[in-house]
Amino acid sequence: MNENANTRREFLQSTLAGAAALSLGSSVLAADDGKGLPTRPLGKTGERVSILCLGGWHIGSVKDEKEAIKIMHAAIDEGMTFFDNAWDYHDGGSETVMGKALAMEGKRKKVFLMTKNCARDGKGTRQHLEDSLKRLQTDVIDLWQFHEINYDNDPEWIVEKGGLAEALKAQKEGKVRFIGFTGHKDPHIHLKMLPKHKWDTVQMPINACDNFYRSFAKQVVPEAAKLGIGVIGMKSLGGGDSHKGRLVAEKVVTAEEGRKYALNQPIASLVVGIDGMDILKQDVAIARNFKPLTDAEAKAILAKVEPHAGDGRHERFKSTQVFDGPYHQKQHGF
Repeated sequence: MNENANTRREFLQSTLAGAAALSLGSSVLAADDGKGLPTRPLGKTGERVSILCLGGWHIGSVKDEKEAIKIMHAAIDEGMTFFDNAWDYHDGGSETVMGKALAMEGKRKKVFLMTKNCARDGKGTRQHLEDSLKRLQTDVIDLWQFHEINYDNDPEWIVEKGGLAEALKAQKEGKVRFIGFTGHKDPHIHLKMLPKHKWDTVQMPINACDNFYRSFAKQVVPEAAKLGIGVIGMKSLGGGDSHKGRLVAEKVVTAEEGRKYALNQPIASLVVGIDGMDILKQDVAIARNFKPLTDAEAKAILAKVEPHAGDGRHERFKSTQVFDGPYHQKQHGF
């Protein structure tokens, strides 16, 4: 019993030591930009972004379009000025409603806008870009990421099929400022992707359970840091990224614990799902009052999730295809 306890204690201490070493970086020490939310540098881009990023999928799920627009405007007013989206979210509906919100009252100028390309080939990549620009009612996308690099051959496909070359062409044309990629399946796929280009950003799952199962924080974040790539976190509550996330629903962590743990990692920003004004207020309060966790606080959260984390049951976006987008499943013949 004592031997097991010692082994577990040593593991937690080594995990915390690694996290503490990473968290000493400037990316974790957020600066207040005077607009209501702290900001952090986005890798080597020279940009600073709010430590919370409004998720495009959830805002597109709000049934009342006027309410969705109201939420987005309130987020901007609160200082949440980093907006996420993707070409395939709600069959383009998320980009469309976000475009309407940003077209009002000069809101577009206040937002660092990110959306994602789902294609792997050159022709599809160009079409997705033009679709996104039209829907978002903008001439330029601040950050364009290859979406759901979840399959082992995706890193090869974006090169072989011409997607990356077309994205770089769009960047030279001034339609895209920065380029990155996302994925939620397995760290080894991200590691295969890193050498394909001098990426500006990489987006990945960041949550407490990640420490114990296919850990992006342990395997990918350090490598991204070496390259000066801005890390964007997601799925801090175990999928869904809203107050209804699996980790909260199964009472593994509270929403506050999940958000704080993710924000304590060396990431530039955390994408959060906001589908109601109450959730916006909750997350803004967490971010505005965020302070780096003490070793004791971080240890307590890790100890709490460890019994539930080792088999991927609460990170089903890693262990199953449930969270893989239908477009990408079809793209790969599933």
